[in-house]
Amino acid sequence: MDLTQNILSILIWLPIVGGIAVLLVGDEKNAASAKAEQMRWLALGISLLTFVLSLPLYMNFDTTTAAMQFVERSPWIAAFNVEYYLGVDGISAPLILLTTFITPLVVISAWSTIQKRPAQYFAAFLVLEGLMVGVFSALDGILFYVLWEAMLVPMFLIIGIWGGERRIYATLKFFLYTFLGSVLMLVAFIYLFNKTGDFNFFSFMDVPLSLKEQQLIFIAFLLAFAVKVPMWPVHTWLPDAHVEAPTGGSVILAAIMLKMGGYGFVRLSLPMLPDGSEYFAGMMIALSLIAVVYIGFVALMQKDMKKLIAYSSIAHMGFVTLGFFLLWSTTGGSGAELGMTGGMVQMISHGLVSGAMFLCVGVLYDRVHSREIADYGGVANTMPKFAAFMVLFALANAGLPGTSGFVGEFMVIIASFKANFWFAFLAASTLILGAAYTLWMVKRVVYGEIANKHVAELVDLERREFIVLGVLAFAVLLVGLWPAPLVDMMSVTVQELLEHIGHSKLAGL
Repeated sequence: MDLTQNILSILIWLPIVGGIAVLLVGDEKNAASAKAEQMRWLALGISLLTFVLSLPLYMNFDTTTAAMQFVERSPWIAAFNVEYYLGVDGISAPLILLTTFITPLVVISAWSTIQKRPAQYFAAFLVLEGLMVGVFSALDGILFYVLWEAMLVPMFLIIGIWGGERRIYATLKFFLYTFLGSVLMLVAFIYLFNKTGDFNFFSFMDVPLSLKEQQLIFIAFLLAFAVKVPMWPVHTWLPDAHVEAPTGGSVILAAIMLKMGGYGFVRLSLPMLPDGSEYFAGMMIALSLIAVVYIGFVALMQKDMKKLIAYSSIAHMGFVTLGFFLLWSTTGGSGAELGMTGGMVQMISHGLVSGAMFLCVGVLYDRVHSREIADYGGVANTMPKFAAFMVLFALANAGLPGTSGFVGEFMVIIASFKANFWFAFLAASTLILGAAYTLWMVKRVVYGEIANKHVAELVDLERREFIVLGVLAFAVLLVGLWPAPLVDMMSVTVQELLEHIGHSKLAGL
C-alpha cells in the first residue's frame, strides 16, 4: 500500500484517533501511576509517528509544479456538493510540517509538569494537531469551516482547564473573538456556493464577481483572518490568552494557530478576491505597519515575560500581512514575489522562535512560579545551558542574521523598499524595536548578579528540556543559514498565486 496516496487523511485522523486512545489509557486520579506513564509514552509515540509520516510531504514534494499534490477527493454531503477534498501545495505543506514538528515537542515539554488530568491534556493537543493539519489541507469551504471552528474546542479546554487564575475570562474572550469573526466567513462561503453550485475552492477562484461583491466578501474573510493573525486593532484577546494558557497552549497558539490567519489570506482572500484585495491593500499595509511599530512600543512596556512575547508575536505577524499585500505597491514582479515569499518564511520562522521563547518562559515558571521580569536576574549564573538557549532565541526574535528570524523579515523589508521608502523605513524599525524589547528582557532575566534566593536555587535544564530546546535551536539555525529548501518549496506556488491575482475578475462579468 502506498501511504502517500492517503497521507493527508492519515495525518489528520491518526492524532485524532490517538487522542481518543490516550483518553482511554490514561489514569486521571494518579498522574504518577504506571498507567499515566503509559499514556504519556502513547501520546509521544503518536505525535512522533505523525511527524515521521509527514516527512513524505517534503521528500516527495514536486517543487516544479504549482498544482495541488497528495490530493484526496470523495463526496461528503452530496445534496450540497460538499466534498472531503484535501490537497497541499508550496504554501500549505510547510505549515503542515511545522505543525507535526512542534506537537511532539509540546508533549515532551509537559511530561511531568501537568499533574491535573494529564490524559485529557495530551489528548486535547493530539486532537488539535489533527484539526490543524486538516485546516491546512482542506480544499472545500464547508470542510475548511468545520475544521476551523473545531480547533477552538481543544484550545478552549486547554486554556480553560489548565490555565492561570483568569483563565475563564481569557478563554471566553478567545472563543468569542475567533468564533464571531468566523461566522461571517461561513456566510461568504454560502454566498459563493449560490454563485458556483459547490464549495470547491477552485470554483470560488474562477467565478466572476463584481467589485462590490469582492469588497463585501473580503470584509467577511478579513474579520475571520485578522482576528486569528491577530492584526491591530482586533489583537486584544491574544495577550490574555497567552498569559493564562499553560506553556504548551501558548506554544501551539503562537507557533501554529496564529498562522491560520495568514494562511487564510493567501488561500482564500488574495486568489478569490483579487480586485477586492487590491482595493483594501492600502488599509492592510497601514494596519500591518501599525502592528509592527505601535505594538513594538507596547511590548517595551511589559513587565510579564509571556505578555511581552505575546505582543512581540503581533508585531512579527504584522510582517506577514505586510508582505502579502505589498504586491500592488511594488514595481516589478520580483518585489511582489519577495514580499509574498518573505511573509511565508516569516510564518514558519515565527512558529519556531515564538514557540521556543514560550518554552523558555515555561522552564523558568516551572521552577519559580512567576512570569514577572522583576522576579529574576542573574539566571545565567545558575542555569548556563538554559541561558545560552534563551539568548539564541532572543537574538532570533530580534532578527539576527544567521537565524530564521532574519530571513523572512529581510525579504519583506526589501519588498517594502521596492514599494515605498517609508514602508521600508517603518518596517525596518522592527529591527531596532525587536532588539530593544527582547534584549531588555534578556538583560534583566539572564544577566547580572543573582537577584534573589529563588534564582540562586535554580537547577539547570533537565534532559527532557534540553532535548526540546536543542531541537528548536537546530531548526532556527538551519532555516537561518540554509533557507533554500523552504524557499524552493514555496517558489513555484507563489509565482502561480501572483499570476492568478494579477487577472481581474471584473473582466469575466
